[in-house]
Amino acid sequence: MQNVTAVAHRGDPYRFRENTLDSLRSALALGADAVEIDVRLTRDGVPVLLHDRTLKRLWEQDRPLDALSAEEVRGLTAGGVPTLAQALAATEGARVMIDLPGLAGERAARRIVDVVRECGAQERAYYTADAAAMLAVRAADPAAEIALTRGTLAPPRAGLLAAIRPRWLNFRFTLVDHDLVTRVHRDGLLVSAWTPDTRRSMRRLIGMGVDSITTNRVDALCALRTARAAG
Repeated sequence: MQNVTAVAHRGDPYRFRENTLDSLRSALALGADAVEIDVRLTRDGVPVLLHDRTLKRLWEQDRPLDALSAEEVRGLTAGGVPTLAQALAATEGARVMIDLPGLAGERAARRIVDVVRECGAQERAYYTADAAAMLAVRAADPAAEIALTRGTLAPPRAGLLAAIRPRWLNFRFTLVDHDLVTRVHRDGLLVSAWTPDTRRSMRRLIGMGVDSITTNRVDALCALRTARAAG
């Protein structure tokens, strides 16, 4: 049986607030091979961990992140929103999948890539998002490892693949079937699936040969993987 990569979606969000240092550390303690984080820029260009455009859902502050400085974010969240540099330090030695929701062009991508480089994390960090964001990342870092997120079963255009040069195609798990996995593998790419949280869905994906699963329940995935290896 293949040893599917276990990626913790925003850390361990059932135990700790997502995209926080406690959440990332908990996921790694549970056996995650990698953690997935969401990165956006503050008004003054500091990459921080936040999925949403505003602080409202997680931090009860209805303020857009891109209207706030990093210092203002620290004050509004009591330091709860880590910078990308802090997250990379807290996950030292582990793989980090950096999702870039709402990335605004190559300049923003370059700032994020620069922080990864400054932290010495190039070899363990990889990036995921839609085609526009990944084109920006590729322009900022010709050597970056990329997981191109796809919202459709249609194969990416050859020109797009040539421009982005992804290692992975990243699909919502409900889109994945045997034919898709076979086709992507035949094209020399790896398959990543997100975010199944039931053991039944995880078993189905493993059985189809996906290479990586991103889940909110990384403990369940690691336990399932261990049980299957033992049996």
